[in-house]
Amino acid sequence: MHGGGDVFVGGAVPFGMVKLGIDTYEEPVNQSALNGGYTPKGHVTGISLMHQSGTGGGPKYGFPAQMPLATIDGDVNLLDNRTYWQDRVGGDVAKVGYFRTKLGSGVQVELSASRHAGLHHYTYPSTSEKHVLVDFSHYLPHPTRAWDSQFYTGGEIEIQPNSTTYVGYTSIAGGWNIGAPVTVYVCGEFDTPPVEAKAFKGKNTFPVSRHFRTFDNGTTPWPTFTGSTARSGPMNDRVGAVFTWSNVTEVKSRVGISFISTEKACAYKDSELSSWSIEETAQAARDEWNRDVFSKIRVDASDSANKTRLALLYSSLYFMHLIPSERVGENPLWESYEPYWDDFYTCWDISKNQVSLWHLIQPSYYESMIRSLIDMFKHEGYMPDGRSGNYNGLVQGGSNADNVLADAYVKGLAGMINWTEGYAAVKKDADVLPFFDQNPVDSQGSLKEGRSALDDWIPLGYVSADRNTRAVSKTVEYSLNDFAVSQIAAGEAPGDRDLYLRRSAGWQLSWDPEASSRNFTGFVMPRYANGTFHKTYNITNCGDCNWADESYEGTAFEYSFVIPHDMSRVITLMGGPAHFETRLDYIFQPNTSGVDLGVNGLGITTINNVANEPDFQTPYLYNYLNKQWKSVERSRQLANDFYFNTTNGIPGNSDAGALNCWLVWQMLGIYPVVTTPVYLLESPWFDDINMTVNHDKTLRIRAEGLDDGNGRQGYFVESVRINGVEWSRNWFKHEDADGIMTRGGEILFRLSSKRAVWETGDVPPSPGHQVVDVGQGAQL
Repeated sequence: MHGGGDVFVGGAVPFGMVKLGIDTYEEPVNQSALNGGYTPKGHVTGISLMHQSGTGGGPKYGFPAQMPLATIDGDVNLLDNRTYWQDRVGGDVAKVGYFRTKLGSGVQVELSASRHAGLHHYTYPSTSEKHVLVDFSHYLPHPTRAWDSQFYTGGEIEIQPNSTTYVGYTSIAGGWNIGAPVTVYVCGEFDTPPVEAKAFKGKNTFPVSRHFRTFDNGTTPWPTFTGSTARSGPMNDRVGAVFTWSNVTEVKSRVGISFISTEKACAYKDSELSSWSIEETAQAARDEWNRDVFSKIRVDASDSANKTRLALLYSSLYFMHLIPSERVGENPLWESYEPYWDDFYTCWDISKNQVSLWHLIQPSYYESMIRSLIDMFKHEGYMPDGRSGNYNGLVQGGSNADNVLADAYVKGLAGMINWTEGYAAVKKDADVLPFFDQNPVDSQGSLKEGRSALDDWIPLGYVSADRNTRAVSKTVEYSLNDFAVSQIAAGEAPGDRDLYLRRSAGWQLSWDPEASSRNFTGFVMPRYANGTFHKTYNITNCGDCNWADESYEGTAFEYSFVIPHDMSRVITLMGGPAHFETRLDYIFQPNTSGVDLGVNGLGITTINNVANEPDFQTPYLYNYLNKQWKSVERSRQLANDFYFNTTNGIPGNSDAGALNCWLVWQMLGIYPVVTTPVYLLESPWFDDINMTVNHDKTLRIRAEGLDDGNGRQGYFVESVRINGVEWSRNWFKHEDADGIMTRGGEILFRLSSKRAVWETGDVPPSPGHQVVDVGQGAQL
């Protein structure tokens, strides 16, 4: 939550539609408040049921909301949360399925949640007034940036005759992906009848997007009370209600939500929260987390176990199971028998390693996600690179749902996935230029879906720097995307395979063998449509490293290593194994970074930035030199330097759990090569790990001789045995050793403090290997 992690804090179940937590505001504007809602010290502006987790872009959600108030008189304006927001006193308490805080007004807030409903428990001081504000126009704002701020587009609220129940809807548009309005139907209930309940409405001072408009609302109007109902009307008036009690100190509220109807919202409230007990609700959530997530990876948790490592492992598993959001039966856009998911924020992040772990430990959830992605293509034309609020966008580089599907395909995930349609989806990404959505941050291509630079990629074989933004990172990403397409084509349309495999070498056309930086020569570089290179480009500094730059979230120095499908060719272009190793060593040297990483790389001064997805696999590339011990040393160092059991425990945005998942793989002692069935062998952090894979099989990972306490380094590999077979390679495939990752079995590491080359077999494969001429005259 500190350090730019931006994680959600509150009550939730795995992949739950409801993530119930406080929304806060603090200055200078904290990125965490924009995304997860929670900041450790920010003013509490409301308590809402929908949030993202770990994202680094603009806000989405923060609605529908309640707020307990100890007074509504005097200067309190129900339409202006600056007049009633609250600081917190004492420390917040956050546990799995439960959150508690105490407001400056003396009101204690306890929260828990089910899949589609949230339970609020408010305890008021005996001497205070007791009110609950229901604000349907509340959302997470973006007060320093207009183009992706959310805005309210209308709602309706009705208080039922018994005054304990309210129903209605709220609709919020915009946000990170400049999305269409998201309409959420609400059904809320209080455990005790209030003495007064009244709806209100008030002028919406900005009923349209704030883009290119001021953030100054002028004078915020005061509400007009309208009895038991309030409707927005044609000017999108703000609506809400306030409930008041006089004879109680505790008020509980159950709130269900649905994208379909208030009837479904009420049904969720009644069926999922049959009890008013916060303890029982939190326990039910914990039971679900234990059953569906934590039990999938089991290690020694006795009194003698390393409690810090346990916290890091299970916290990381927790944060990688918050989004995307499972919304089966909650698709408001089209009728389908396929499951529906939302909040892929983003495939660009989760495709780097997270989907590979879901494949192993969450095959049912993972199959459901993939079916949903394919169904989006069928009904909307494209799979998303990012999606939130039932709307595709943004695209950070390539079409990385292609990588998600390919990673599942090559590992044999089938079930009810229609791979014929899956191939059609990735082929569409590869071949059809999407419409230009005129996003204000990119004047040269669409950010909504698909690959906006196909107008370069198909005729030139690379993305040009003069006709498209992010030429370096797009070229690298499109290359892996087309390799992913070729992987699926090999089984679904064999005649297409060679085309996309050939296109996957496009990164070599952006390789300038004359480019030089820090005494190293040869890098992927911005190349113009006429074939010349940007000769003065700063290889170690990508500027803002953002939408309009020539490389996104990484420098050309970094992206030159990010070719997982053809590391053999990368090693050759960098001058051979010795020069490659020297360059790889260099990017881990302190004080070599040429970029100010800010909170998205907290404390990192090396060129390699483990806080950003492009560099996730780079520490493991020594395996491609048969020097696995250096991969172990580098990756362990990164994990120990930048991951902690504290509130600033990760070095950047959690990115939907992708950074957390990197640590889980590190602790397991293996690492996936995405879009291929290959896993790199590293070194486990526990001497005995039992994983449930492929629904009900057990993969046991043991580490004999592990001795790494108190700074000792007894974690280097001497040998590996997989299902009883002595292993000579520092990698294995998904189905090796009689199906080690599908049927289960045992991987046994023998460890010591000796740094040694133990592997004698072939280096990891480069399944996309091709040799293309590089330099100014090169073409496919």
